[in-house]
Amino acid sequence: MRLSSTARAALGIVTALVLAVIYLPLGVVFVNSFSTSTTLTWPPPGFTFEWWGRAFRNAGALEAIGTSVQVALAATAISLVLGTLVALALQRYKFFGRDAVSLLVILPIALPGIVTGIALNNFFRTILDVRLGLFTIIVAHATFCIVTVFNNVIARLRRTGTSLEEASSDLGAGAWTTFRLVTFPQLRSALLAGGLLAFALSFDEIIVTTFTAGSGVTTLPIWILENLFRPNQAPIVNVIAVVLVAFSAVPIWFAQRLAGAEQTHR
Repeated sequence: MRLSSTARAALGIVTALVLAVIYLPLGVVFVNSFSTSTTLTWPPPGFTFEWWGRAFRNAGALEAIGTSVQVALAATAISLVLGTLVALALQRYKFFGRDAVSLLVILPIALPGIVTGIALNNFFRTILDVRLGLFTIIVAHATFCIVTVFNNVIARLRRTGTSLEEASSDLGAGAWTTFRLVTFPQLRSALLAGGLLAFALSFDEIIVTTFTAGSGVTTLPIWILENLFRPNQAPIVNVIAVVLVAFSAVPIWFAQRLAGAEQTHR
């Protein structure tokens, strides 16, 4: 489809405005991380690297980063296993209620985070009688991280079909051998992309985390929220926010490059 010069210009202006609304606030955060001011002021009165040094010596921030990485890795591992199994079951087998199960698997990513957080909080405290902490955060994050893995894997399974798996079975290979030598190699890039997206989604999640963390565990987004308006902490929070953006953007960028490279080879 060809667009007129007027339509292209209008589309370019709208695109530039949308990108500006999204990324200019991030740019302000980045610039303020070098500001000499101890409050969130604009424009910065001067520039310094002092806050970056303080941020990387801040015990609370470093502990929060470690907790977020730990939670994200655990939630991603759970999501890779369960998301793959559910995708295989729904795509390779027919059974009563398959469409309902597919809807229930995808639903957590569509629900408002506050609804999911309240529901999980009540479930852990009243039904399971489990103390809120690291375990409950991991389980809570896995509930929506599964969706990213599931979507990537089931999309790959739909494209690849079953011919190679059927050929493997005809040649005498068992179910595990077929999965290990035929199915899994076809799913590796989809699993990697889904895992990277799940990690990024878990690493910067705050709403569900707030309801399932309890009082003894602090992830990086919670640490940022708690310290944002404390005296002299704003510049350090800006530094940590920049680090959080980088941690979240790199896995998504890598997953996008991986998907693009795969499309090129096809």
